[in-house]
Amino acid sequence: MEQSELIEKINLLRKEKNAVIMAHYYQEGAIQDIADMIGDSLALAQWATKTTADILVVCGVHFMGETAKILSPHKKVMVPDMNAGCSLADSCKAEDFEAFIKQHPDHTVISYVNTTAAVKALTDVVVTSTNARKIVDQFPQDAKLIFGPDRNLGDYINKISGRNMVLWNGACHVHEQFSVEQLVSLKKQYPEAKVLAHPECKNVVLMLADYIGSTQALLNYATESNDTTFLIATESGIIHEMQKRNPSKTFIPIPPVDSTCGCNNCQYMRLNTLEKIYECLKNETPEILVNEAIRVKAVKPILKMLEMSK
Repeated sequence: MEQSELIEKINLLRKEKNAVIMAHYYQEGAIQDIADMIGDSLALAQWATKTTADILVVCGVHFMGETAKILSPHKKVMVPDMNAGCSLADSCKAEDFEAFIKQHPDHTVISYVNTTAAVKALTDVVVTSTNARKIVDQFPQDAKLIFGPDRNLGDYINKISGRNMVLWNGACHVHEQFSVEQLVSLKKQYPEAKVLAHPECKNVVLMLADYIGSTQALLNYATESNDTTFLIATESGIIHEMQKRNPSKTFIPIPPVDSTCGCNNCQYMRLNTLEKIYECLKNETPEILVNEAIRVKAVKPILKMLEMSK
């Protein structure tokens, strides 16, 4: 089926079924272009609570669909491909995280949104890369805090906030793999370029960055900056929206280690396709389901995040 025909059928189905398509910035450009809403994890979570649609098609990874279902239990939530997981969420199994928490009694548990519903159910407050610093700062300086599962983001927050949070040892496979050698080479090749990096990157990459921020923050910075050339240290899908908003600027993805490709893509994010979105809407499957007992526990730290983010 031609792409134009696929899009036409998708548009008819979402209108007929009162469905909306929510896409993360790390999706392929064609999916971002047809989405009713694109954003980072925080924006998608906020939007899930506001839309009046009956069906949410979450084009991202599994935990994003779970988050939408936790916040909107009476809506049908689907993801185009159930295999679209997350290396970071997979690095933190609920039973292991629960044991880790028990090793650190009297600690408040802060969990990154890139976690399963079961891990969120063990958490006091959820954060995203957009609001992590803001939420951590609302706790007393001497508060005992656990931060999981991303050690790089947790380490970055510790450094800029003067904290000593206990960190779970997890990481995102995309942000772990940026080549420092390639970054240094690109900086020499484009001396005028600004390096924009996501805080999930390793510290050695962050030390070379001109600006560190969430996916949304990187997009905003690139748009508002007077600079015209940028080296991007995050999943390369964001470059699609950066280029749309800034057609006269140049965005160069920093390659991963040992790669013949110039981009660092999330293999899980890229499992979603227009064809799968069409099948998803047509058949109303695969559907995200969350155990109600877990959902009731998991919704509390998410709502607390939304409240503390205001």
